[in-house]
Amino acid sequence: MRTYDLSPFWRSTVGFDRIFDLVNAPMNDGDNYPLYDIERTGDDQYQISVALAGFTPDEITVTAEQSALTVEGRKANKGDHEFLYQGISLRPFRRVFNLADYIQVKDASFENGMLKIALVRELPEAMKPRRIAIDVAGNDNQQIEQKQAA
Repeated sequence: MRTYDLSPFWRSTVGFDRIFDLVNAPMNDGDNYPLYDIERTGDDQYQISVALAGFTPDEITVTAEQSALTVEGRKANKGDHEFLYQGISLRPFRRVFNLADYIQVKDASFENGMLKIALVRELPEAMKPRRIAIDVAGNDNQQIEQKQAA
């Protein structure tokens, strides 16, 4: 993979370290196992669906960190099988999803071989837009406001 020289941006930015790391970081090594979908289910709601046929919920681990969601699976060895043909891939996997700021994992469910993870963007009150009152300097304006109020 190509690496980019981002040193000119380092000189003029503060606090964007994670963005530059994501640009230079290799993606999931080109491996597309297991298959997954990411969909928007509302204005600030998302769902990740991961196809995990052959796995049970006990063999899957979902870990949410500050900026990443990791889904890992390892099939327990249950005896020796003599397959004539094995088309269902049950190999161990680790899939990492990078999460934007303020994305929280709400819950996860497993049904019919599909792992579904619900995500929501929750902005803190301090980050939400708010209207700022404008103070007007001078006594004349205060008198006008008092007359209108009376």
